[in-house]
Amino acid sequence: MSKDFQHLSPAFPGRAPWGTASSLRAWQAAALEQYLREEPRDFLAVATPGAGKTTFALRVARELLDRRVVNKITIVAPTEHLKVQWADAAHKAGINIDPGLGGSRRGRSKQFVGTAVTYAGVAARHFHYRALTENSNSLVILDEIHHAGDARTWGEAVAECFEPARRRLALTGTPFRSDDNPIPFVRYEELPDGSKRSAADYTYGYADALRDHVVRPVLFMAYGGPMRWRTKAGEELEADLAAPLTKDLTAHAWRTALDPKGEWIQSVLRAADTRLTEVRRHIPDAGGLVIATDQAQARAYARLLHELTGDKPTVVLSDDAGASQKIEEFSESDARWLVAVRMVSEGVDVPRLAVGVYATATSTPLFFAQAVGRFVRARRRGEVATIFLPTVAPLLSHATLLERQRDHILGAAKGEDWSEEDGLLAAAQREESAADDLLGEWEALGSNAHFDHVLFDAHQFGLQSAVGSQEEADYLGLPGLLEPDQVAEVLRERQRKHAARHTRRERREKVSPEVSLHRALEAQRKLLNSLVSAYAHHRGVPHSHVHAELRRQAGGPSLAKATTEQVHERIALIRRWHTGK
Repeated sequence: MSKDFQHLSPAFPGRAPWGTASSLRAWQAAALEQYLREEPRDFLAVATPGAGKTTFALRVARELLDRRVVNKITIVAPTEHLKVQWADAAHKAGINIDPGLGGSRRGRSKQFVGTAVTYAGVAARHFHYRALTENSNSLVILDEIHHAGDARTWGEAVAECFEPARRRLALTGTPFRSDDNPIPFVRYEELPDGSKRSAADYTYGYADALRDHVVRPVLFMAYGGPMRWRTKAGEELEADLAAPLTKDLTAHAWRTALDPKGEWIQSVLRAADTRLTEVRRHIPDAGGLVIATDQAQARAYARLLHELTGDKPTVVLSDDAGASQKIEEFSESDARWLVAVRMVSEGVDVPRLAVGVYATATSTPLFFAQAVGRFVRARRRGEVATIFLPTVAPLLSHATLLERQRDHILGAAKGEDWSEEDGLLAAAQREESAADDLLGEWEALGSNAHFDHVLFDAHQFGLQSAVGSQEEADYLGLPGLLEPDQVAEVLRERQRKHAARHTRRERREKVSPEVSLHRALEAQRKLLNSLVSAYAHHRGVPHSHVHAELRRQAGGPSLAKATTEQVHERIALIRRWHTGK
């Protein structure tokens, strides 16, 4: 190992986690051994966020420079901030990289072995980078290479500029987008149905990293609640965030929940700050991140957090030098909250982030995986990440499938990540006459939050509870340091306690004679539908299938004709399903 390289931790830019200081992690060593043995011109390494892709890539670069296979390094990154981060990491490995902080200039110092540039920068000066590659034996490191498929001009520029490179090392930590645009320098394998799937040369997934204690386990705290908004036609609509809705209705209910003036986001921010306080009992410098949809909402969320905590959060609004400095200062401090838009969703590493609020309406699997990746880097054993999110089907699906490895498939059917329920909703949209009224102007009128459940290891824990209830407090108060098996056991124990509490409450709160039959039935039906909705989201099945199975096992007519006793029996049955009994 190079003497300089010993200064770079396996998890740069964070501290090396337990037992890994001054050495490569097992996966990094295995991938490096494979690379040096095969000596490929192109190599694609897929490793989960937080696993240490930067360290692996720079170790490859150091080996190739020392063996004089290459004499120049070009690093292509998604953002300006990541250019600087790569340059700082390379310096620790004894490789001087110019991130071009001075902007466009004529030439560079001879002290630099290479340059760092964004994908957009390559497209803007592709003749320059083509010439640079042709006139040297270059290693090109393509960080988060799926960005070469974001825009045709970016992909074409990358292919044109780096075709003459001596070696190309591609990295990604998140799934490639499923579309028909092949990504340059990625090898594809043909499947029986004629489509083509990208083939990684080395893969290190989230499940592997969790087993090796390289990343943290993630708790997802899901919150739903009733939403009210006005369409451009002046019609006022109301829907529960967790209910099965058409795509347009879901989008507007979701946007209503994220409205800074509404009660929903305020309740969720309050719960997230409570959770952060608990985590900081065990991890004093733990920080939180709110990912906002746009700059206006980011500023509004920062004001809410300031009022809530008394401390001004760090706000990052754009991808510029000032934003990079703010991120670095936050990373090195013990401040509580960082509020940002998109630039902290990928590649930017703040290892002390332990609590997140997914307060954006972006729902693609790629963006969600990038966002979650900001919280999973482990610094010591037992750290747990907690992410608060709206109870909407796309996000719950992404969270459930977190540990599944996905490849970039060319020619695959669009929307393959949808569940059967999504397909039914898509059909409903084609017949939804109100959809046109939802396009264009929209106004949030009000929102309220309730705690729905905790999602951990693809299992759901907890029953719907009011914000501020003892049930919610029990989950927010989970210890900040727990092994993955301990997390599951604590959640199961709290699930049993809450189920028993609900049973006792039901016995005390029998319907009194003063309550009319129709009101009693209405309350019971609402409770049953809420439980069915949560269970359907967890299982990825249509609500109608859950109702049908309840009716088959419990007996009785359809819900509309069922008596209070029959509805109560179905409620008890689905609660047993929730608790796994």
